Amino acid sequence: MRGATTHKYELIIYWSNVDGVFVAEVPQLPGCAAHGQTQEEALRNVKDAVELWIETAREFGDPIPEPKGERLMLA
Repeated sequence: MRGATTHKYELIIYWSNVDGVFVAEVPQLPGCAAHGQTQEEALRNVKDAVELWIETAREFGDPIPEPKGERLMLA
C-alpha cells in the first residue's frame, strides 16, 4: 500500500466471469476499482487504488468524499 492511511470506504468484492478474476470496487470513489486472482489480492490492490484516487484528486483540487460510515444503497 502506498501510504499507511486506512480509509473506511465501503468496498464491494465480486467474481467476474467475463474477466476470470475477483473485482473490488469503491462506490463512493467513481472509477476506483481493482482486481486480483483471489479476494485477498483484489483487496490489497484496491487499497492501492484508493490511495492513488485520493492522491490524484488532491493533485487536481477535486473534492474527496468523506466515508459515509454506513452501507450505501445501490439500485
